[in-house]
Amino acid sequence: MTTLTPVAERTATENRPAVDTQFPVRRVLGLVLRIVLCLVFGLPLLFMIVASFKPDTQIFADLGGIRSFLPVGNLSLDNYIGVFNRVPFAQFMLNSVLISVVTVVLGVIVNSMAAFSLARIKFRGGSFVLGVILATLIVPFETLALPLLWWVNKLPFFGPGGYSQGWLDTYQVQIIPFIANAFSIFLFYQYFDSIPKELDEAATVDGAGWFRIYRSIVMPLSGPAVATVAILTFLPTWNQYLWPLMSVQSEELRPVMVGIDYFKQLNVSWGQIMAYASMITAPVLILFIAFQRAFINSIASSGVKG
Repeated sequence: MTTLTPVAERTATENRPAVDTQFPVRRVLGLVLRIVLCLVFGLPLLFMIVASFKPDTQIFADLGGIRSFLPVGNLSLDNYIGVFNRVPFAQFMLNSVLISVVTVVLGVIVNSMAAFSLARIKFRGGSFVLGVILATLIVPFETLALPLLWWVNKLPFFGPGGYSQGWLDTYQVQIIPFIANAFSIFLFYQYFDSIPKELDEAATVDGAGWFRIYRSIVMPLSGPAVATVAILTFLPTWNQYLWPLMSVQSEELRPVMVGIDYFKQLNVSWGQIMAYASMITAPVLILFIAFQRAFINSIASSGVKG
């Protein structure tokens, strides 16, 4: 049996790693903070979903108590049936899905090409062009809404009925002005800039052009960036309210957000409003859950440069 001398025993005691007595406290505080954040963001959604199954009288009776968050009482699907009887919900939903999907697909293509040219193709004035693009982020859309409305009303339109002037009351007026996006270009630029440029040189030696490099090398490596841009493009497009209200008059072309105005007329039914809000929130939640991992990876990689 080996016996340590007093000096060796004191040295071993000093070199022994200290036990972090504050670790359980930090862990508990972190858990409490997560719970509080989940309640702050989750309780309104829970209230909306639960209230969509209750009549208006019970919604107001349960306010101020825990029952407003619990599926108890007189529950039914009457509010959801009332939504379809009050508004053409299926048409509104189809319009929003069509507008959002087309805007996302075209936005990913256009913005990624713009970012690729700025990040991978070196040309004089590239930094200035990027600065001008980013400067447009400080201009709110409300400032541009009226001038944009005037311009789209002057654009030619070749539709089924032949030539006409003005894009008002069409699908393209809700899609084309929102394809190019400065923030999406910046996200793609940051991600493309982190991809080793040696891949471009190797592909160039093999005879590949810039479009081949973009299509076969850069884009397949940019899945997280594509997912992030898709989410950040889908959300404002899906939630668009002011612009469709200004540029679209036909009921068959209106998106779901404009349809909420139908419930503010005459007899206001809060149960139907909650049912309508629940149905138009579901696609957003499904999209985020589906791309959550890629979204987080893209945000994390965009902030790490090395």
